[in-house]
Amino acid sequence: MSAELLKIDPRTPEPEALRYVARFLERGCVVAIPTDTVYGLAADPFNLSAVDEIFRVKGRHEQLGLPLLVNALEQAELLTRSVPPNFSRLAKAFWPGALTLVVAASHRVPLKVTANTGRIAVRWPRSAVVEGLIAEFGGPLTGTSANISGHPACASADDVFLQLGDRLPLVLDAGETGAARPSTIVRLDGDEWKITRVGGISEAEIAGALS
Repeated sequence: MSAELLKIDPRTPEPEALRYVARFLERGCVVAIPTDTVYGLAADPFNLSAVDEIFRVKGRHEQLGLPLLVNALEQAELLTRSVPPNFSRLAKAFWPGALTLVVAASHRVPLKVTANTGRIAVRWPRSAVVEGLIAEFGGPLTGTSANISGHPACASADDVFLQLGDRLPLVLDAGETGAARPSTIVRLDGDEWKITRVGGISEAEIAGALS
């Protein structure tokens, strides 16, 4: 059975569309959503059946953790343990935006989401759709890229449909994301920081925010 394609306005998402998608998430479904970088797979990270479904949909190895999307700094801090000083500095400088922060996960985050590492990747996208959906759902969502593992990331709902249309119940279509690069990933350990993937934010910008 093919996924349903649901159009949504990327700048002013229709409340009824957000409510419709949230109902899928509440039932433990995995849906494809647009972000400010590429399309992602959204699910309830605290529902282990939904987490298992993400790995099935992507063909993703369970030794790889799942990044989480938030719509507020306070929400992100609830997902972390012993928030490093640089966490707030970088978040305030670049969130919402193309920055993913990797930190120690709070004990409320399922170990499977962290791939049994106890660390979590968190991002607040600059996306009215994501922010609205998180608000409607009432909590953070998974945000791994909507593609089969090893295949290119998708910048449009049509691309998602070609790869995953027979594996998902719903694809939220906001057109092209327009992003050429993924988010930059920064790992934080105490006062130490390390870029593990350069994306939309440069190393110089990160260093500048922390100087």
